[in-house]
Amino acid sequence: MHATVDHVVLWTDDPLRAVEFYERIVGLAPVRVEEFRAGRAPFPSVRVSSESILDLMSRAAAPVVDAMTGSDASAGQRVNHVCLSMSEGEFTALRERLAAHDVPTSAMTQQSFGAQGLAPNAFYFRDPDENVIEARYYD
Repeated sequence: MHATVDHVVLWTDDPLRAVEFYERIVGLAPVRVEEFRAGRAPFPSVRVSSESILDLMSRAAAPVVDAMTGSDASAGQRVNHVCLSMSEGEFTALRERLAAHDVPTSAMTQQSFGAQGLAPNAFYFRDPDENVIEARYYD
């Protein structure tokens, strides 16, 4: 089987604040923001690639999501981290944008294993809702 990651849900206190962070600082394109503002979409998203998005869902929706999935108390919990892979140039530009906006980053890690093998460099940062994001590039 060959599959791709379609979406990851990140829980947030303020979905529009999260969209602004991921668009303005991280550099991801917003999806369904106007529909969300107009009440026609339950949450906004940001596009990671042509095949995947991050859904920015309000923690207030956790009970509805629990009912939908049939799994009590599964909603509203953060994952350990989500990793974004990009070109080396985008990686450097992201680290610079984070620094310019006073977003703390971890120390650089080297030779970290991921879906495409070993990444020469990677670092971690947190979004405004404390979700941990890893940034990396591959040669």
